[in-house]
Amino acid sequence: MNPTALGPSDAADTMGTSARLKGLLRTARPRQWVKNVLVFAAPLAAGQLNRPDVAARATLAFALFCLAASAVYFVNDALDVQADRAHPVKRRRPVAAGVVPLSAAYTAGALGAATAVLVSCLAGTGTLTVVLVAYLLVQILYVTRIKHEPLYDLAAIAAGFTLRAIAGGAAAGIDVTPMFLVTAGSGALMMAAGKRYSESVQEGEGRSRTRRSLGSYSASYLRMLWQVACGSVLMAYCLWAFSLDTEGLSAPWPRLSSVPFLLATLAYAMHIDRGDAQAPEDVVLHDRGLLALGGSWLVFFALGTFGV
Repeated sequence: MNPTALGPSDAADTMGTSARLKGLLRTARPRQWVKNVLVFAAPLAAGQLNRPDVAARATLAFALFCLAASAVYFVNDALDVQADRAHPVKRRRPVAAGVVPLSAAYTAGALGAATAVLVSCLAGTGTLTVVLVAYLLVQILYVTRIKHEPLYDLAAIAAGFTLRAIAGGAAAGIDVTPMFLVTAGSGALMMAAGKRYSESVQEGEGRSRTRRSLGSYSASYLRMLWQVACGSVLMAYCLWAFSLDTEGLSAPWPRLSSVPFLLATLAYAMHIDRGDAQAPEDVVLHDRGLLALGGSWLVFFALGTFGV
């Protein structure tokens, strides 16, 4: 409908509704849904992602985690509205800017979380429901309290990534190995510590004004954390890849996959070292070299796990 064909108040209401809907979509942060591709990791590692039933369950887990993550973003922005309005960048967020009312943000968050859990229950994926509820509880604790507590905030962020990786196996009924968990957990901790390190570098002396927990970290401590995690994830992955039994290890693909994995991890570490890894999803989506390495790793790993 053309707003010019309406009366002044009707046109304003129409434009206001459109802006609010766009604001709700922006608050859902669809760009960050790329993090949820981790749910495909366990089925891929088990070589079962080519089965239609497994692929369908993993895709369901992906959709549910997108819905759950967006629900948390709505609650987070509603809780942080005052702090965001004082931030030079975050004040443009729809809730902080007044485009999305607080009541709408809380309602969208509650509905999103409830819908994700309900659909998971109706789908009969009991273990996935447990993982999904655990994710929601950790994230709600994070946005309400833990994000202001040094070290525990990193643990909560890392737990969010790790639970995503576990969810794919839970949805498809695949047991995840201890080495898989070490690899996923170490990679998650690297991203979390790298995120905080980048924020610390960018904010400088005023870092505690934008995020309270940053004032408790030194740059050297955060650097130590992400470097230890980086070494851990590389070692764990290589041990995991070299231990895979693919036709008596005569096929080289699992071992070869460690090369692009190592290079991709080190390429991501360069972003952390430069202090521009505040948003992991942006790093992944905008670094073509990193995307190429990720694609190469996926090809090698898929060839190995599917027994080519």
